[in-house]
Amino acid sequence: MANSKRSVPPSASGRPAPAKKKKIDLRKTMFLLPNIITLSSIFCGFDAIRLTGGATSDEDYYRAAILLVFAMLFDMLDGRVARLTKTQSAFGLQIDSLADVISFGVAPALIVYKWSLYQQPLLGLFVSFLFCGMGAVRLARFNVLSMGESGKPTKPGKYIVGLPVPGAAGILISLVLANHAIAGDLGAPRYVFPLMGVTLLLSFLMVSTVKFRSFKDLKLNARSVALVLFAIGSSAVVSLQTKPAFVLVWLLSFYVVIGIVESIISIPKRRREEPAPRSSLPPMP
Repeated sequence: MANSKRSVPPSASGRPAPAKKKKIDLRKTMFLLPNIITLSSIFCGFDAIRLTGGATSDEDYYRAAILLVFAMLFDMLDGRVARLTKTQSAFGLQIDSLADVISFGVAPALIVYKWSLYQQPLLGLFVSFLFCGMGAVRLARFNVLSMGESGKPTKPGKYIVGLPVPGAAGILISLVLANHAIAGDLGAPRYVFPLMGVTLLLSFLMVSTVKFRSFKDLKLNARSVALVLFAIGSSAVVSLQTKPAFVLVWLLSFYVVIGIVESIISIPKRRREEPAPRSSLPPMP
């Protein structure tokens, strides 16, 4: 009776031929790298939420803000690693946006509320939620605009519509760090309404049509060199005149101001480029 199992063909020496080992597809493995970096950003946001939920002193809010600074670094790194290894994908775009909702939407909104805005319970809760909600709307719009007709992410352009969520969160985080550098562990800050105004402004800018530079196609020319030198020089002045913690506040605020000024300057140009409305009246005989 024939054996039902398939026998291994013998080699020339009479021994069974060794089974072939599967080769590791390095390209498929490289797809994991940017996603692992994105998950690291989510962990930082999650741990910041954990610290904020049980915060008993300003030191806890400071530590939560530091975690979100690391989340910002991971957020900047994952996209660059994906482009460097040519592993951009629709999955990576979606998980990056979900990470931003957690680390730069929920986490900073909760920190700001428990750090300061809780002193106006109802209004503070609304303003904090507005920041989180507008961040989610901004990310959803970004995903829609980033997907091409083929369903794959398109190459980022020179400008981004609306203030990026990590940038908006970075301003709130930098204020927490700057306050800790000045006041130390002295409890909740007193400037509730100014902080509400900043949070509302950032919420509006995230869902606005104001275009902000993406710096994806930054080229080495006189303008870019002058911009970098100005950023370095002004940061040194801010650090010497105040505290090093204020450098992040200055740089992110300067980025926001650049976007607003460029949008205002471009208004006359956009109006000139708009086609003239057609008249509905019939032509004269």
